Amino acid sequence: MSVFAENFLWGGAVAANQCEGAWNEAGKGISDSDVCTGGSHSRSKRITRTIEPDTFYPSHEAIDFYHHYKEDIALFAEMGFKVFRFSIAWTRIFPTGTEEEPNEAGLEFYDRVIEECLNHGIEPLVTISHYEMPFALTEKYNGWTSRECIGLFVKYAQTLFKRYKGKVKYWLTFNEINAGAMPMGGFLSLGILNEGTTDFTNQVDIPQLRFQGLHHQFVASALAVKAGHEIDPECQIGCMICHITTYPLTCNPDDILEAQKRNQILNQFCGDVQVRGEYPSFMSRYFKENGITVEMEPGDLEIIKEGCVDYYTFSYYMSNCATASPEQATSSGNLMGGAKNPYLESSDWGWQIDPKGLRYTLNELYGRYRIPLMVVENGLGAYDKKEEDGSIKDDYRIDYLKKHIEQMKEAVEDGVDLMGYTPWGCIDLVSASTGEMAKRYGFIYVEKYDDGTGDLSRKKKKSFDWYKKVIETNGEKLD
Repeated sequence: MSVFAENFLWGGAVAANQCEGAWNEAGKGISDSDVCTGGSHSRSKRITRTIEPDTFYPSHEAIDFYHHYKEDIALFAEMGFKVFRFSIAWTRIFPTGTEEEPNEAGLEFYDRVIEECLNHGIEPLVTISHYEMPFALTEKYNGWTSRECIGLFVKYAQTLFKRYKGKVKYWLTFNEINAGAMPMGGFLSLGILNEGTTDFTNQVDIPQLRFQGLHHQFVASALAVKAGHEIDPECQIGCMICHITTYPLTCNPDDILEAQKRNQILNQFCGDVQVRGEYPSFMSRYFKENGITVEMEPGDLEIIKEGCVDYYTFSYYMSNCATASPEQATSSGNLMGGAKNPYLESSDWGWQIDPKGLRYTLNELYGRYRIPLMVVENGLGAYDKKEEDGSIKDDYRIDYLKKHIEQMKEAVEDGVDLMGYTPWGCIDLVSASTGEMAKRYGFIYVEKYDDGTGDLSRKKKKSFDWYKKVIETNGEKLD
């Protein structure tokens, strides 16, 4: 008997801007991701305010899911997916974000994707905004710094709720909304492009603008939750947090306080607003000490209180350590690094591998919020090398995922209400942070490379059959 519920949602996750391609087809507008060039682990991608000729933009073709979605969803069905997490490209529906009427061709594309999922018995889990707001809104308003974006986003969300009512049961408003609490999230998550910014990883950062933009996203998310429940009372709408689990490096009280502060600002702040419906008390001091004044209109806090989410989802790849000592060695990570943990190994990209940290995180989150949880991103970005016979024996990925699923089991035994698991990049796609194809996560290999070459053919990796068995046995067979 499996420790996971009978209706546990096994699946995988992707994002439109990292997999779809077809960046200017069927009326689609330019998104923020479309003006990001390729980069690498050691070289930042650039943000080019116009599309430069003879420059490689990874999102323009990506893995061309737009034209391969039937083939890809059939492969997901072969693995036994119960759920497929994908995002809708805002610019396919409202190309500049300001149109009066939606782009019908964009809506029809997602009609087909959703129908294909349902025909294979796969529940769609749709992220409404996943790191790709219309670039026109970045140019016109400096992204989410303007309240104008609230109404535009809510209109977009309402369009989706009405169109896919009865077909999409699970929604997420903003992907990794807490990215806005970090400098890299300025452009990535909030569409803020301050004067002088060219490097994606070294943006000109104005914290006042980021936290103002984050407030606007909170209001927009809450209004979208209310609208979604009114339009389709059967649907469930969740939040999505990039969980940067942080331990103190030592038992020095200074390290413990530093770790607590990091967890509060990076993890708990956005979760508290979206689940509990209020700004946590610790943010008052943070704002005061950093010279931040979040402007709110009358009624904003009431809207946030009335628009709490139904379930909490998060990404978990690794953990970090925090220390008050500046001379400690550091490690990299998803959106933010930290002090190096001497007890952990690291991935090819320097991300520390910590399966037990997932159990710890699940327990912390469920104890804090007491609503259903879902791990909607988890996985190992690695260099996949083909064998002489063309096969890809990614045992390292199997090992990583197996150990994390084992810790999910432990968390369920601990009493955590865990509703599903969708490993990230179930098919290889473009990296959000670096623009690389070389950093592969998938169970399915895509013939596409960092210079833009490749015939886009799909090939199953060893992990494909392994994950199929995991789903078949509801997580019981992990070897």
